[in-house]
Amino acid sequence: MIELKNMGYLVLGLDGDASDTIEAALEDRRDRPVALVLGAEGPGLREKTKMTCDALVKIADAAGFGSLNVSNAAAVALYAAQAGGASQVSAGEGAD
Repeated sequence: MIELKNMGYLVLGLDGDASDTIEAALEDRRDRPVALVLGAEGPGLREKTKMTCDALVKIADAAGFGSLNVSNAAAVALYAAQAGGASQVSAGEGAD
């Protein structure tokens, strides 16, 4: 994650308790490539991973679902980031 940040990526961690949506986090940052970080199903992102992210974001309107399985969350988040105007999007599981 740190290497991606050094390469200019905006590192966004998916967290259902985050206040901003993916689209909101991308406002005024559409020129940067985006790395989406997803945690394990159930426990989510580790604390150190959360601290390493540039921002924690949530999937808009997903609150009614509680927790999405990680593959569904990845698909929806990739779509939201692309629709939000990200120049390049990558996704991966967080590692401390």
